[in-house]
Amino acid sequence: MGQLNSIDLPESGARGAKASQGAAPSKTLWWPWLVVIAVLAASGWYYRAAKSEKSSADAATPGAPSKGKGGFGAGGMVVPVVVAAAQRGDLPVYFNGLGTVTAFNTVTVRSRVDGQLVSVAFKEGQFVHEGDLLAQIDPRPFQVQLEQAQGQLAKDQAQRKDAEVNLERFKLLFNEGVIPQQQLDTQGALVGQFDGAIESDQSQINNAKLQLTYSRITAPISGRIGLRLVDVGNIVHATDSTGLLVITQLQPISVIFSLPQDQLPQVNAKLHAGVQLVVDAYDRDDTAKLASGKLQTIDNQIDLTTGTYKLKSMFTNADNSLFPNQFVNVHLLVDTLHNLTIIPTAAIQRGPQGTYVYAASKDPASKETSAKIYPVTIAQTTGNSVGLSAGLNPGDLVVIDGQDKLQDGTKINPSQPGGSNGAGRGPASPASAQGAPQAGSPSKGHAGGSPR
Repeated sequence: MGQLNSIDLPESGARGAKASQGAAPSKTLWWPWLVVIAVLAASGWYYRAAKSEKSSADAATPGAPSKGKGGFGAGGMVVPVVVAAAQRGDLPVYFNGLGTVTAFNTVTVRSRVDGQLVSVAFKEGQFVHEGDLLAQIDPRPFQVQLEQAQGQLAKDQAQRKDAEVNLERFKLLFNEGVIPQQQLDTQGALVGQFDGAIESDQSQINNAKLQLTYSRITAPISGRIGLRLVDVGNIVHATDSTGLLVITQLQPISVIFSLPQDQLPQVNAKLHAGVQLVVDAYDRDDTAKLASGKLQTIDNQIDLTTGTYKLKSMFTNADNSLFPNQFVNVHLLVDTLHNLTIIPTAAIQRGPQGTYVYAASKDPASKETSAKIYPVTIAQTTGNSVGLSAGLNPGDLVVIDGQDKLQDGTKINPSQPGGSNGAGRGPASPASAQGAPQAGSPSKGHAGGSPR
């Protein structure tokens, strides 16, 4: 045991410690610093990633202010945008539907007598008036019938005259008692027979004249002639199904369109109040206005399959811009909202908190213009114009192009659609409102004013 205790382990350890004292300093000089540098680099990378993610979240939230000076559009960066001035005015309320142009009258002209078509007095596509000559059927057979009836009438009139003279003689002889009463009555009946024959002959004459009139085919209505269906020289009959031609009335003309049943009460109330509603017809692309007319009536039932009801409107169609069976987009003016703040539709933005706009606000001290977010309340949207009941004042400049680069407080360089600088905050010209109605004059905006 004593020998075991006398082993020089401590001495050996002491030597090892002394021997390692020269090598230890060389290892402990660099690797701790390497660990510290790695930790600092990881911390910096994590901090920058977290900050970038938070900045992206703030930018995606409408109305969130940009943090710091280094955000997009903040600090020294100025974003060019296009602005337009809000205006005070009236905005119409339209109900839009799909319609079909329908002629009031369409007539297939047929012959009412049989005969050969000898002449055509119209051209295809010609506009004719009621009573104009269209075609002529050979009138000679009907003229012959007329002459025959007139000859028979003359014969019966002569015979009646002879019978009437004999009747007067028989009356004298009867009064003298020469002839019996029966002979006198027979002669009187003979005169009555000739009276009936004369009336029959007169009706035959009238019928022949009527057939002669029917040989001249005239326009029953005013309108436009379509393509010719029968050529000259053909034998036509009153029983022909094809007819000679088709006339379609174009002035006036109607448009039948449909609207959802939810809109029926408002339209029906206007009609019962005696209001004459205006109807505008637009082309297939709903871009060009074709004609304006008046609402005439509403159908008496709702279509169960579509949940819509039909309406009929009338157009004078003086320029023939509407054509039968033409497809049109119909805009029915049912009301007009007054005293609204009107801005272009392009200025409206939507987010989780509702609708808002970017308005240009100029700082009087720094003379810099920045974009501010303002919630707005939409009262009516018509075409490219939006009427606001709250959120802006007339004359305020709203951004209509470049909103994707903006945040609340971003510095901007505003310009109006015509190219002029819009930082003055004055009311824009009608062109800068991008289609906003000019029914009301915009009030003057103050320089650097902010929307309410």
